[in-house]
Amino acid sequence: MSDARARVSDALMDPHNVPAHIAIVMDGNGRWADRQKKPRSFGHKAGQKALQHVVTCCVEWGIQTLSVYAFSTENWRRPNTEVHFIVAMIKTAIETVKQSLIDAGVVLRFCGDLSVFDADLQDAMRQAEADTAYGKRMTLQVMVNYGGRAEIVSAVRRYVAQGGDACALTEADIAAHLYAHTDPDLFIRTGGDIRMSNFMLWQCAYSELYFTDCFWPDFGRDDLIAAIAWYQKRVRRFGGLNP
Repeated sequence: MSDARARVSDALMDPHNVPAHIAIVMDGNGRWADRQKKPRSFGHKAGQKALQHVVTCCVEWGIQTLSVYAFSTENWRRPNTEVHFIVAMIKTAIETVKQSLIDAGVVLRFCGDLSVFDADLQDAMRQAEADTAYGKRMTLQVMVNYGGRAEIVSAVRRYVAQGGDACALTEADIAAHLYAHTDPDLFIRTGGDIRMSNFMLWQCAYSELYFTDCFWPDFGRDDLIAAIAWYQKRVRRFGGLNP
């Protein structure tokens, strides 16, 4: 994008009213590849590049937290070849982008039931979290083997296992034991489907929900600006009366 076009595009968004936390269901990699008569792995690689561009934009604009749905608890039902490729790509991505995240001041967190992954991948995830822990600009939460319902069940179980009284359980208790502790202001789903797909169900109770037909590999700076500009026109009441 030229500098002039970037300035016009950026002018659509109020830089002083950006959402603190954006959550994204990065949908459409496979269909994007299918339309180009390419293997689905081609789409996932393109989707990784799209994520890198979005991370750069979010850091630039002062977004505090970006949460992305990388691999769900239901994705294990996909063909084995696709599942193996995605899991292998996660490990490769950790190795290739970790230094750029450190340089950008981004804290990396992996959220989900990581116990299902092999020891090498778990070690790589934990090492990447440790290496990026001192970032000051943004937190990137990558949701892997993640499901919103499973997260809530896990939170309750951990609360009880730590001695909590199930009869005295509160919303605050559950929130404190979730994988992801902050609520998204803006939820974005690409790919044309209008559903949550079991993503951050607890945290998105009052998020603004934005859906776009754009497949994830094509989602770029202008698309993110359009989503944020739409968000900035919303009146957030959190169940209360109009302000």
